[in-house]
Amino acid sequence: MSAQTLSQAQADMRTAYWHGAFGVLASAFAWSIAAGTAAVAKPQQAVWVLLIGGMFIFPVSMGLAKLFGRAGMHQKTNPLGRLAMFSTFGLLAGCALALGVATQKLEWFFPTMLLVIGGRYLVFTAVYGLRIYWAVGFALAAAGLVLGGVLAAPSPELKAMGPFLGAMTGALIEAVFGALLLRQGYIPKGR
Repeated sequence: MSAQTLSQAQADMRTAYWHGAFGVLASAFAWSIAAGTAAVAKPQQAVWVLLIGGMFIFPVSMGLAKLFGRAGMHQKTNPLGRLAMFSTFGLLAGCALALGVATQKLEWFFPTMLLVIGGRYLVFTAVYGLRIYWAVGFALAAAGLVLGGVLAAPSPELKAMGPFLGAMTGALIEAVFGALLLRQGYIPKGR
């Protein structure tokens, strides 16, 4: 793919999906619901809330993009659509890994998911051609590593709070970057 073609494909993705802002915000919402669940219910329920909520991120982001005047779908000939789709397979493998980790140490599920989601956002750097995805990817991955380290030998109180802390960390990081992407992708009327 030539540089010009890549640039055009990235511009199509940015325009269709409002720089990916709605996907990041929908993900932040899923993390938030998981954090709320972790705060009031069993941590295992918060795990399933995040995984099931994650299945709705793309359809919700498409709907929001359309609601706010974007296509909500890239051009069928855009090769970056395939890259985004293939990165979903890595995401699913990461989710399976996180579930496996959770069977041994439940408190490590959310740090593992922070790492997995952070890695996925690094792919979005190429899909959207936006450096901000490096920042969100590294912020999530770093948070996952730090939280995983803190929870490696936690006190019983910290262990109990681990799922809430992990889910809330994901929610806050993605909410901040989602808002930045929303602002960055805004095109004033008449332009």
